[in-house]
Amino acid sequence: MSGRDPLCPPHRARQGAALTLVFAGVIVAGAVTGAFPDPDHPAPRTTTPVPVSAVRDESVRDAAARAMADGTSPMEAAERAVSRSGDRWGAVYSEGEYQEFQDSLDGRYTGVGLSTAREQDGRIEVTGVRPGSPAAAAGIRTGDRLRSVDGVRADGLPVTEVVARLRGDPDDAPAGTTVTLGLQRGTRAWTRTLRRATLTTDSVSVRRLSARATLIRVAAFTKGTGARVREALRAAPAGAGIVLDLRGNSGGLVTEAVATASAFLDGGLVATYDVDGAQRALHATPGGDTGRPLVALVDGGTMSAAELLTGALQDRGRAVVIGTRTFGKGSVQMPTNLPDGSVAELTVGHYRTPSGHAVDGRGITPDLEAGDGVLRRAETVLTGLGEAD
Repeated sequence: MSGRDPLCPPHRARQGAALTLVFAGVIVAGAVTGAFPDPDHPAPRTTTPVPVSAVRDESVRDAAARAMADGTSPMEAAERAVSRSGDRWGAVYSEGEYQEFQDSLDGRYTGVGLSTAREQDGRIEVTGVRPGSPAAAAGIRTGDRLRSVDGVRADGLPVTEVVARLRGDPDDAPAGTTVTLGLQRGTRAWTRTLRRATLTTDSVSVRRLSARATLIRVAAFTKGTGARVREALRAAPAGAGIVLDLRGNSGGLVTEAVATASAFLDGGLVATYDVDGAQRALHATPGGDTGRPLVALVDGGTMSAAELLTGALQDRGRAVVIGTRTFGKGSVQMPTNLPDGSVAELTVGHYRTPSGHAVDGRGITPDLEAGDGVLRRAETVLTGLGEAD
């Protein structure tokens, strides 16, 4: 399991709830297309039954309003109401936390520039250092062991918790605040205090695997990701196959996941979803590159919008999916503004792949299971796909 600073949940948010926001981009899309109801302009009242999500929404709002009138914390009251509702992915975020998430979707975030992974023995290892970041300036290198964050032992912690501690609470730890890291390289152990900074994300990276294979890694679906994938496709050598690496991709803007699907498809269905029982659909735009052999790499960290993309490419017969079963986050959340400025994210529906496969709680099973040596397996499959063409 691995993690990066971008799109990581704030430390104070519940870990399970933090995974909801990575699919929140579909709400952005819905606001533009009219696919979702506008909370500020409710639809005319009808005699149809009130949706469960609307009842839940009103319950959370009422709890927050009562707390505010009583002089207690509206956010804590809303959190209790969400917990009682049984909404697995429901969560409440402070105004600062929610703004931080919006910034991350714009490709900006507060952090120190480290990517980390948890080894099998529970140790946390640095897997990447962003050039020009505070971590790079401090001399931290890939392969260093992260022993502690602000005195809290890192070994055994979920990566999401480690990265959240690196970033800090957005209400109390903005850019300019410090975080102290305990590090180890070989037999040398030391501590270093870094100053957090506002950084930009590189959601798409490209490297040549061989003359006949180009790897495009999509770390998250931030704004512009789809366009960058198209650019990478155009720049790839003629006839080269593509390895689309979605491992560890926790999601992001659904509009960008659909734009990425459009880069590989010539129109057609990407996914269906429901909002309070009303069925909707997402379609790719025509004109994508359908000729290049394509392999998609996934793992247990492939979530939400990344699963939506994987399901589309797999069901449409466009890609061979290699790796391990994906996370299984296929629910749709809608934001609800609370009286104190905090935001509740509540589940309103679920999405399915083009063939009707429900992702939530199940994930996507790859066509070929592979762990170690997955890139070699991908290149072998690409060669076979190329020969078949």
